[in-house]
Amino acid sequence: MRLQACFLGLLALFVTGKCSYSPEPDQQLALPPGWVSLGRVDSEEELSLTFALRQQNVERLSELVQAVSDPGSPRYGKYLTLEDVAELVRPSPLTFRTVQKWLLAAGAQNCHSVTTRDFLTCWLSVRQAELLLSGAEFHRYVGGPGEIHVIRSPRPYQLPKALAPHVDFVGGLHRFPPTSSLRQRPEPQVSGTVGLHLGVTPSVIRQRYNLTAQDVGSGTTNNSQACAQFLEQYFHDSDLAEFMRLFGGNFAHQASVARVVGQQGRGRAGIEASLDVEYLMSAGANISTWVYSSPGRHESQEPFLQWLLVLSNESALPHVHTVSYGDDEDSLSSAYIQRVNTEFMKAAARGLTLLFASGDSGAGCWSVSGRHQFRPSFPASSPYVTTVGGTSFQNPFRVTNEIVDYISGGGFSNVFPQPSYQEEAVAQFLSSSPHVPPSSYFNASGRAYPDVAALSDGYWVVSNSVPIPWVSGTSASTPVFGGLLSLINEHRILSGRPPLGFLNPRLYKQRGAGLFDVTHGCHESCLNEEVQGQGFCSGPGWDPVTGWGTPNFPALLKTLINP
Repeated sequence: MRLQACFLGLLALFVTGKCSYSPEPDQQLALPPGWVSLGRVDSEEELSLTFALRQQNVERLSELVQAVSDPGSPRYGKYLTLEDVAELVRPSPLTFRTVQKWLLAAGAQNCHSVTTRDFLTCWLSVRQAELLLSGAEFHRYVGGPGEIHVIRSPRPYQLPKALAPHVDFVGGLHRFPPTSSLRQRPEPQVSGTVGLHLGVTPSVIRQRYNLTAQDVGSGTTNNSQACAQFLEQYFHDSDLAEFMRLFGGNFAHQASVARVVGQQGRGRAGIEASLDVEYLMSAGANISTWVYSSPGRHESQEPFLQWLLVLSNESALPHVHTVSYGDDEDSLSSAYIQRVNTEFMKAAARGLTLLFASGDSGAGCWSVSGRHQFRPSFPASSPYVTTVGGTSFQNPFRVTNEIVDYISGGGFSNVFPQPSYQEEAVAQFLSSSPHVPPSSYFNASGRAYPDVAALSDGYWVVSNSVPIPWVSGTSASTPVFGGLLSLINEHRILSGRPPLGFLNPRLYKQRGAGLFDVTHGCHESCLNEEVQGQGFCSGPGWDPVTGWGTPNFPALLKTLINP
């Protein structure tokens, strides 16, 4: 009865804050380093806000992901279409109608949804938005490497309690665009260069991972791959062409991107954007490549969220997506994290392979109630994505065995429980590793990552017409691994099989078959007396630094080609 009273008085009460609730009480509101407020936004300025509507049948979706992703299941590879997913998760008519009426009564204009009907994006004036979202106060900020402008609220927002069963969160109020952790390391010193390489290039990758000149796309399938960028960075076609001219001479390749989704700015190219495109297209050589470039970004939109909306609105998508985006798990609200995780489930049900960089801070570190703990990263910690860590050559100038790159992100989620597919591997690591940190530093029952790894140290990149050496980060390893999975998809498609889809259940069931096991090295963590800067260490089998290891392409192809 009380809920009904709240609903009847909805429009009168949302202004006063009575009968209201906070959808994201745990969202971090502190201004990230490098951002500065330029003051309040004019009350008549227009905003674009995204309302995440409560989905139905999420448990059933989870069951279907397991069924289509597990090689032991009779439904393996029988992926859902976007329309199937929409039929399953679309919000109830009551949810859609309730939220739509509320928005229209508040003066929202030009509201549009997606195929799955679980997001509504609307335009409102700042004045309307601040009335609608009690407590919100919109400011303009400038920051990030590109000195970009965003509109966000430094204060939490509330919604009428009658909307609690209908809205997960509102996008466009709090989360700032991430910054790149890619770094250019100093060149290692060496005397004499006979028989040595001077940094990682496509030919070095192809040599290390045992690709031949024939390991390229056939050009005869509808196979495609994509990278997504949210950093207000852009790649230049001319840089890609120059990169392939310098480094792509010994394998067939495409020298231009097939499709750009979103806004390609006219500014300077970014090293991260250049790296993603150049190494996805040289590892997954001669395969049609799409780039998602801050799709549909307005100052008040969250670029990562906009990418998820695009995935929910396109029935034909590339099979493999590589993403170098990450945030500290603890900086994000549980409502947001859980909903984004469901978006990854939707992608997995459709047979998309999502690869995320594991991050460049090792195990991470933060202080909780005066005690140090490791700091997991999201989306790396999602159980529905494949997370890629990083390695270095044992000898930085020779194509040798790989060891841990000390920056390789890895650890255990504080949000997501350990999925069943990895329980055995994680238990084996925890019981056999001689260097497990104190248990107070991590959640041993959480989703553990990364799942795999690849070289992340010492790359050559062409950006703004200049070849740049020694670029390092898991932003490099992720497109490399993604490109190799695209080559495997090519073989699967040519032999009449479905693409790989969500890889993890198969990857763990096969216990790292087709991968080089990385057994030496540890990554960084808290600089204190107790752990002295050391996080987890790699060892035989799976570990939370390099996962199952790095690709041995012919062996990986053999293990993933059937069924």
